[in-house]
Amino acid sequence: MLSDSERALARAVLIHGPISRSELTSRLSLSPPSLTRLAKPFLDRGLLVELDDRTDGSIGRPVRPLDVRPGLAQFAGVKVTGESLHVVATDVRAGLLAYEEHPLGSHDPGDVAAEIARAVRGLGVDRIAGVGVSLGGAVRDGRVEFAPFLGWTDVPFAQLVEAELGVPVSLENDLVALAEAERWFGLGRGIPGFVVITIGAGIGYALVVNGEVVHSREAGVGLGGHIPLGTTGPVCHAGHRGCAEAMLTSGSIAAQVSAALQRPVDYAEVLRLAADGDPAAATVVDEAAAALGRLVALAANLTLQPAAVLAGEGIGLFSVAEERVRSAVAADRDPRAEPVGLYVDESGFSAWARGAATVAIQDAVDRIDLDRVDQELLPAPAGL
Repeated sequence: MLSDSERALARAVLIHGPISRSELTSRLSLSPPSLTRLAKPFLDRGLLVELDDRTDGSIGRPVRPLDVRPGLAQFAGVKVTGESLHVVATDVRAGLLAYEEHPLGSHDPGDVAAEIARAVRGLGVDRIAGVGVSLGGAVRDGRVEFAPFLGWTDVPFAQLVEAELGVPVSLENDLVALAEAERWFGLGRGIPGFVVITIGAGIGYALVVNGEVVHSREAGVGLGGHIPLGTTGPVCHAGHRGCAEAMLTSGSIAAQVSAALQRPVDYAEVLRLAADGDPAAATVVDEAAAALGRLVALAANLTLQPAAVLAGEGIGLFSVAEERVRSAVAADRDPRAEPVGLYVDESGFSAWARGAATVAIQDAVDRIDLDRVDQELLPAPAGL
């Protein structure tokens, strides 16, 4: 398998490529001869390529950046919820090639594994090098310790999916996977530390510090959902008034506006009504936006990471009430502190599935064997 230096080179080119050799030597603290030695087997085996000469603005010879070979491999990512599967096919940088949503007909682990296999095969991708699966709950070493939305406890789920597909399967908590995707290929790329906050059916929270995602069993417990954000807000299912779940989940926001209008409305309609100036919807959305700003500021204050990636299927709230969110963030920050950088991923459920694919990509990099690989990162079995 790859040495630490080889793995660092592969990751640097994958994340930052096309990248010049001079930048690589700086990033990896290598001498030019050492970089040449490390890069040679990757180039010889077709994993990396040298691009055409180009100038970098400096005086001297044109540079020939290193990059990942085009079409090197494809991956699948699956986000499992209690109701559906969100499935993507991606390239080696988690670029979206296909996205589908499938209803989940059963919560039996074997049935879910079989449905994932059918969905992945249905993407129509010729070669899958690995599959990533993410879900809400605590996971470890390919096992689901618990997943409340699915009613699972101690399920060897990666093994079940591998048996169906015959390719390596990576299993991760959905928030950790999303944070990995934002760190490697998304809005957090190049930012050394940031928080990830998601809103939608639930409230999610993840953390990146010193360029690494914090991996913790606590990620699956949902600790961000009951942080108090308002003293007069609605009450969540656990009896907490004004907590993040009560203030920010799409179901709670829709329920508040439905009660005010005395007719059922869904979350998408709430946002449309608020944008059009409906008083009831605008009031609820304004309070939710202020709560989101307070949550961002609180996360930045306590973690000392002055950047936040906002995501999730409910993040349309930000586009409707951006000014209110930003003013609430600023109000809860010390004026001497750095302004919090806000980065909004509006891709919805596909972002979660791309997170799962990213975990599979990371694991595939770690599995590379330069003595065995030949023109493919990992060949898929026949028939997939």
